[in-house]
Amino acid sequence: MSEQSTTTKVATPSGPAEQSPSPDGLKAGLKNRHLSMIAIGGVIGAGLFVGSSAGIAAAGPAILISYALVGVMVVLVMRMLGEMAAANPTSGSFSEYADRALGRWAGFSIGWLYWFFWVVVLAVEATAGAVILEGWIPSVPQWAWALIVMVVLTATNLVSVGSYGEFEFWFAGIKVVAIGAFVAIGMLAVFGVLPGSDNPGAGFAHLTDAGGFFPKGAGAILTGVLMVVFSFMGSEIVTLAAGESENPQRAVTKATNSVIWRIAVFYLGSIFVVITLLPWNASAIVKDGSYVAALNSIGIPHAGQVMNVIVLTAVLSCLNSGLYTASRMAFSLGKRGDAPKAFAKTTSSGVPRAAILGSVVFGFVAVFFNYKWPDTVFAFLLNSSGAVALFVWLVICFTQLKMRGIILREMPERLVVKMWAFPYLTWATIGMISFVLVYMLFDDTGREQVLLSLLVAALVITIAVLRERGRTRATTGTDLNTELDA
Repeated sequence: MSEQSTTTKVATPSGPAEQSPSPDGLKAGLKNRHLSMIAIGGVIGAGLFVGSSAGIAAAGPAILISYALVGVMVVLVMRMLGEMAAANPTSGSFSEYADRALGRWAGFSIGWLYWFFWVVVLAVEATAGAVILEGWIPSVPQWAWALIVMVVLTATNLVSVGSYGEFEFWFAGIKVVAIGAFVAIGMLAVFGVLPGSDNPGAGFAHLTDAGGFFPKGAGAILTGVLMVVFSFMGSEIVTLAAGESENPQRAVTKATNSVIWRIAVFYLGSIFVVITLLPWNASAIVKDGSYVAALNSIGIPHAGQVMNVIVLTAVLSCLNSGLYTASRMAFSLGKRGDAPKAFAKTTSSGVPRAAILGSVVFGFVAVFFNYKWPDTVFAFLLNSSGAVALFVWLVICFTQLKMRGIILREMPERLVVKMWAFPYLTWATIGMISFVLVYMLFDDTGREQVLLSLLVAALVITIAVLRERGRTRATTGTDLNTELDA
């Protein structure tokens, strides 16, 4: 990319990053430990804790293959994104890269779609957190808890990027420790060496003893893919945050290189523990949730309450990161003239206040819709943003195909993270994502999501194309007037 669009000076492979005041007003307030934990915790969403039971019920032990397939897809997408972000860390991440590589219409479209996805997520997570908190303190109504949670995290984001990073460091830290402990304790129980465990039936036999490894047929793997793919959304957040870090290139490189083990341990490891501790068709998995059922099976006391604390932490983490991500994307769009100019302004502490408030206002509206019209207006918002994750990954793939040449031509020394087997694996990933989108059209549960998401995407792209034509006409008219005056 051109030097004008680079927001933070990055290191060459031979030396450390050089920090300089960001020309767009953002501050490098995120420390390396913040970025490391954001990267690790970014792949652990609340969907992993509360949504995995449905996937297990749909595919049985074969859900492991579903998670593995989606995991491979995410690893490849993150490698592509890491290649571009290490060369040019920026608050707009893939939206700015698409702007440069594919055209203004692409950057505009994917930026607004991504913003839309996260502000809807704000409403979903605020409501989920409110449900848990109301269960603990029923004297405070659910809507009030949602309001309190949103206000507190908005205030956190408004103070400084460092306060966001600190909150996320601890939120993500709790998630990471919880999943790590779950996997460790579960594996001890599986091998029969956990002191005090009262689950003698735990073991690898559960992988095949209830109808085999494919109890619902091999086709259930694809159904499982549709059910788990969206729980991986968020792994790309670290590339947006890198532009406000002490050493952007190092942070992106480290996050990209570690994504494989993170997915292997947190997703495959934890799901493997669940289906080896219990038969996949155990009623407790659906009734209590997969993780609570697994903990109960080995006699962990108060497993439900422990899991509620962890899920609440995951919800708050997702809310915190969702608000940060939506605001930085709005900031980037404002900076490029694709959103109100106020979104591109920052406070003295480097915070894009208008972008944060604009994002949270829509989040509050979505929360209101969730309480007032949950089955109509909010259901439309939820379904119309459902496939955006796949659209984002697809755009990242096509962008990387062109950005590799731009990087090699303009800043070859910054190509320190390379996509493997380029361009073959890039095209293979495009094929995988496209297959999932097409399969959704033939799936009863996924059809509405992909059709409504396509409708919203078509609307945004139409607006982007019309804006671009308007700009072109205005530029042509200005050039013509200049020639006539001359």
